[in-house]
Formats: sequence, structure tokens, C-alpha cells
Amino acid sequence: MTSQQITKGLWLGLLGIVIFAVTLPMTRLAVGTSEAPQMSGLFIAMGRAVVAAALSALFLLASRAPLPQRRDWLPLAITAGGVVFGFPLLTSIAMRYVEAMHASVIVGVLPLATAAVGALLHRQRPSTGFWLCAALGSALVVAFAVLRSGAAGLAIHFADGLLLAAMLCAAVGYGYGARLSQHMQAEHVICWALLISLPVTLPLALLSWPQTTIRVSAWAGFAYLGVFSMWLGFFAWYRGLALGGTVRVSQVQLVQPFLSMLFAVPLLGESLDAVTVGFGLAVIATVFIGKQMPVHTPRLDPA
Repeated sequence: MTSQQITKGLWLGLLGIVIFAVTLPMTRLAVGTSEAPQMSGLFIAMGRAVVAAALSALFLLASRAPLPQRRDWLPLAITAGGVVFGFPLLTSIAMRYVEAMHASVIVGVLPLATAAVGALLHRQRPSTGFWLCAALGSALVVAFAVLRSGAAGLAIHFADGLLLAAMLCAAVGYGYGARLSQHMQAEHVICWALLISLPVTLPLALLSWPQTTIRVSAWAGFAYLGVFSMWLGFFAWYRGLALGGTVRVSQVQLVQPFLSMLFAVPLLGESLDAVTVGFGLAVIATVFIGKQMPVHTPRLDPA
């Protein structure tokens, strides 16, 4: 893995994270609040997957993509379980009960979870310095949650539990998707994961179709989730993980909580203060320092 590949992987990973950072605010728009509910969490999760699956079918036909190999079907199913079902469904349900700012701080555990899954799957050995940077970035996110939320906000309720479970689902889906991207075209990984999920996502989407009038802004949020969060974002993200390494590129996710907060200001009218900006800059600094730390991949003995 060359320095140029790592750099390209980091930039592609950052592009994917920018796309994903809008997911929480857009989910909040689509699902509404407890006082003014819009779409159900089930419809948002399944419906966005159906939209992305339709786009995937067209893309796979246009690119004349080969069928996955037999050994790839199980990892594709695990990938789908994490990023097609687990993460979208759990976050869609939780976002009706918490603001995007609150949910964004929970996303701070995702880089460390992704790095751990990636290290296990790819047999990579991050250096002590790398793990220290990852731990420092995660600690900054936790400290931010303490300062911003206060004691009441830190109480674990069911929405926080759903968000934490969603982070685990995402980490597993990212890890297996990145491993598939080592020998499959990165764009094809998410497309096949979406297509094999269609026999489940389509019936559930139809059964949960909204029965009341939905705001235009909610439909706009849903459209973003289907086209960008569930589809195009993975094109950049899985390619970045494959080029730069899952363990290293996963640390770019440290900036996702703060990007989500920034997007929540114009989209949802939530407030942003100097403390958030300060912690955001500090977390970004740990990403760039961590980029310089070695990540070792064991060499395979020649046959």
C-alpha cells in the first residue's frame, strides 16, 4: 500500500463521510418529532433501501457487473445486515426522540468500532501511537457529550441504546464491505448488498407506506437518504477503505459528528456554539496526527 494510495483513500473516505454526515439531520427531517411525527422509522429504513436498490440495478446493468463469487454471498449478507438493515432502521427509530446534535455525539464511537472490526478482519496491526490518537479522538467526543448534554442528557435511554447498537451495525457493515472491496469493485459491493435485500425491504416498505399527509421537507430528506446516504456515499467510502486501509481511513469518521452538527444548523435550526467548534477542531487534529502513525499489515509467505 503506497503513500499515494493511502492519501487517495483518505480523501475518498472524507468525501463519503461528508455525505454520511447529512444523514442524521435528513433522517430527523423525514421522521419528524414526537410532537409532529412524519414517516415511520420502518418506512424510512426500508424505503431508502428500495430506492437505492433500483438505482443499483440500473448501475449494475450499465456497468455489466459480474455476479459475485460464491464465497462473497455470506459477506454480502453480513454487509447488508449492518448497513442496509441495522444502521438505517435503528437510527430512523431513534431520531424521532433525539435531536441531531445529540445523536451526532453518539456517532463519535464509530471510528474506534470500525477500526477494531477492520483490524480483526484484515489482520492489521495498528501502532500504539495510532491507537492513542484514536482513543484521544474518542475521549474528546465523550468529553464534548458531557459538557454539552449535562447529567440529564447523558442518561442512557432507549434512543441512546438504539444509536449505540446502530454504530455497531455500521462498523460490521463497513468492515465486511471494505474486505469485499479488496477484490470486488467498490461500487458493486453496496449495489449487490442492496439487491439481495430487496425481497425483504420492498414488502416492508409497501406495508409501512405513510397513510397521512407528509411534509415536502420530509420527502426531501427521504430522497437524500435513498440516493446519497444509502447509495452514492458508499461508492466513495468503500473505495476509500479499500485504498487506504480500514483501520486508518476509519479515523476520518471522527469528524462526522461535528459535520452533522454543522449541517443541523441550517437544515433543522439547531444551535451551534463555540464549544462545539473548539472540540471539532481538536478532533480533526487527532485525525491528521493519526494519519502519520504506522499501520502494519503482515506479509503473506510466498506459496
